[in-house]
Amino acid sequence: MSQARESMMLPQDTLDEITQQFSTLDADGNGYISFNELQEALLLAGYKLPGYKIRDIIKEYDSREKDGRLDFEEFKQLCARVKNDEEQGHIFRKLVTKKENVKAIGGMSSASSEGTTHSVRNEEQVAFSDWINKNLVSDPECARYLPLDPEGHDLYEKARDGILLCKMVNKSVPDTIDERTINKGERMKIYNKHENLTLALNSASSIGCNIVNIGAEDLEQGKPHLLLGLLWQVIKIGLLSEINLQNQPGLVALLEEGETIEDLMRLSPEAILMRWVNYHLKKSGCGRQIANFQNDIKDSVAYIHLLNQIAPKEKGVNTLPEHELDMMQRAELMLAEAEKIDCRSFVSPKDVVSGNYKLNLAFVANLFNEYPALEKPAEDVEVIEETREEKTYRNWMNSMGVSPFVHYLYTDLQSGMVIFQLYDVIKPNTVQWNKVVRNFNKLRIRFEKVQNCNYAVELGHQNKFSLIGIGGQDLADGNQTLTLALVWQLMRAYTLAVLTKLDGTGKPIAEKDILAWANNTLAAAGKTTKVNGFNDQSLSNGVIIIDLIDAIKPRSINYSLVKEDKEDRMSNAKYAISMARKIGARVYALPEDIVDVKMKMVMTIFACLMQCDLQRKSAAE
Repeated sequence: MSQARESMMLPQDTLDEITQQFSTLDADGNGYISFNELQEALLLAGYKLPGYKIRDIIKEYDSREKDGRLDFEEFKQLCARVKNDEEQGHIFRKLVTKKENVKAIGGMSSASSEGTTHSVRNEEQVAFSDWINKNLVSDPECARYLPLDPEGHDLYEKARDGILLCKMVNKSVPDTIDERTINKGERMKIYNKHENLTLALNSASSIGCNIVNIGAEDLEQGKPHLLLGLLWQVIKIGLLSEINLQNQPGLVALLEEGETIEDLMRLSPEAILMRWVNYHLKKSGCGRQIANFQNDIKDSVAYIHLLNQIAPKEKGVNTLPEHELDMMQRAELMLAEAEKIDCRSFVSPKDVVSGNYKLNLAFVANLFNEYPALEKPAEDVEVIEETREEKTYRNWMNSMGVSPFVHYLYTDLQSGMVIFQLYDVIKPNTVQWNKVVRNFNKLRIRFEKVQNCNYAVELGHQNKFSLIGIGGQDLADGNQTLTLALVWQLMRAYTLAVLTKLDGTGKPIAEKDILAWANNTLAAAGKTTKVNGFNDQSLSNGVIIIDLIDAIKPRSINYSLVKEDKEDRMSNAKYAISMARKIGARVYALPEDIVDVKMKMVMTIFACLMQCDLQRKSAAE
């Protein structure tokens, strides 16, 4: 049996476990398990293998990119092979559960109650619980949940009704969820809790979280590894969302010689944070610079000087902790300085000394958000704000689990890699990966990216996309208009492919079929509204979409909240989007798209509702 076949036969609960194991071993969070990460994990598990044996393990399963490391798909193949090998399976389970401060928790579903463990980092549980306590303390509706006990199962028990998750999504990206749609009350029924969790998950997906393999049932059961994984994504998106020129024009101070504003916009938030830290370290004259949030911060010295630079003088932050010889005690003293500016969040002394990537990234991002300490530039900085359309496409891509994470649409698509992954999501095995350049030669990188983009356009033609006037060069150049044209067709193709699969007739679904379904569904439910097209201006008040939601799930709409006056259009639109997500539709569009009747985005709303309806009918059969 082939490795690929073995991977495909893994049960869903095992795939959930593999996802967490991959995250556990991927210490730097870059989407790959490197030689060093695998070697370190084996050492912690008590296995000192010679380097060539570790390289052999990676070489055997590094079948896709052949870059000396394992991506998630390759890691799944490795797991499938060792699953039935008693000796290797024992070693591997030790490998992922013996990593420092990782708890092994037995599977919580009936399918996983025997022989399966879930790896949970205790430090993440503590950090996320503390962050929730700090950020929701002023919300009266959260008073009965807080404070969460960072130890034990308090977080998992209290997150089961979905309210805390909905609140955290809104904390990270305000107004994502219309709070009128959240079920509240101390004695909610099971289905009300399920609705809240569905609302939270679909809303998290709409802001770019990858919720593949996470369902409302998993969160109802309080599965720790899945809840922590979701919380990290939500918290990270919130922490990094302000790290851009639009919110912090002073970031122009980080430009290096010969760079332009556009060069800075291309950088990921993590890269900007690194520059920000080094900018302040240089100003401090300490002689330090960092290249990562792991090894380079373990001795706390960079943090000590960063805090001293950014803290207001009246706070009394100083560099005395640098003179402490013991690294753990120095980290504690450094965090005491951070506490003076109310920024002791995410990391413990142990997290600093061990170089925990996630938590140190979160610690630095929070420092930036609270005390950027950047002067406003003398001249206004002209920054082109991300459009709603760009944001929707970017969030959709990221929710598909593409790697790398898309921060700036045009730059991050220039290599073609994200586009290829989306083609394979739409129609598996579409991409012939032997035609794709994945490791670029520095001297040929420009040519190789154009080569990839030419193939991306070729695949579009094979999928009958309308790509007149679009060439690989345009994508590699980051041409905004033509890149958006391709991305829209990818999103449209994905949406229609899902509908075609659910419909079960084998006949491709088209826009006219979605319109017919919508009007038939409205009529069957006795609604008087109808839609004449996705550019129908009567859609702008949201009532048609609200009626359709009520037709799909009768009595789900509170019509006392729905108004038909022109000034109430935005209120209705916000209610419609959140209610669509609450009944199970994974909507990416924004309320403004309804009010402005943006035809493309409106079509996706109807398509998502049709998908939801077909899924509900299938489940009822």
